[in-house]
Amino acid sequence: MQMDVEWRFPEKIISCDSLNQKLGDANLRIFDCSTFLDYTDDHPSKPYDVKSCLPNYEEVHIPTAAYLDLQKDLSDNNSPYGMTLPALELLAESFKKLGVGSPHHIVLYSSNGMQWATRIWAMLAAVGYQSVSILDGGLDEWCRLGFATESGINQFEPAEFDTQIDTGFFIEKENVLSALGRKDCVLLNSLTTDIFKGESRRYGRAGRIPGSINIPFHTLVDASRGTLKSPREIQAILNDAGIKSNNRIINYCGGGIAATLTAFVLYQLGFDHLEIYDNSMSEWAMDTTLPMETDI
Repeated sequence: MQMDVEWRFPEKIISCDSLNQKLGDANLRIFDCSTFLDYTDDHPSKPYDVKSCLPNYEEVHIPTAAYLDLQKDLSDNNSPYGMTLPALELLAESFKKLGVGSPHHIVLYSSNGMQWATRIWAMLAAVGYQSVSILDGGLDEWCRLGFATESGINQFEPAEFDTQIDTGFFIEKENVLSALGRKDCVLLNSLTTDIFKGESRRYGRAGRIPGSINIPFHTLVDASRGTLKSPREIQAILNDAGIKSNNRIINYCGGGIAATLTAFVLYQLGFDHLEIYDNSMSEWAMDTTLPMETDI
């Protein structure tokens, strides 16, 4: 008999219907986390330009929602990579200034995929703020269901929370290098299969970090609605890939975004030994001293 598989923290995934019923709750703060990637060949060392979705937010967003500008306000702008995590102490202060803090429950959403919302979830987890939910299906599902939207700009008053830094959630290339070949560690690549196999050179050198396995992040999502697949469906995908709950799992992708959706799902299924390689292939593939492998 197959055991039921459930989300560990079901309250951290909120449906559009549930959020619609909660609109007007003074303890609820909603944030649009959308960011746009403009893929370009203009500079081979950088596969895309990161663009704010503030104009899109101004045009249409969920009522009362404010906007979080990932690149402008929540990234290390001195980094050569698009969305590198800033110093965590500074990140915590930035979140507080933007209105994240007690007693507010934070709902994060994005358009064109939930990975932008889960990126912010992971960043908040790294500084210790846990009262956070992801809107299942994001703005696209909200609009598909016909719920109300508004235009303009909302801003929240600053808030406070007890910063608790987790220096082990986001990791750097040195940590990945030291994990290569370890049997207890899974290198989980969240990119599309063509990039994983080495059929695309989007990030410079083709291929993947040696020893990686591939679960494209979009396979965890219902293709027609953009909502997460059921816990049982996702657990079956993980089982087929040979991933076990006691594995140390290093999640990576192109720039530390898609990998956060995979990490969020793993967290919800009870995986505790999770890490995210922040700069991911944007850094690894461009460093010719680092090993790569392909299927070609």
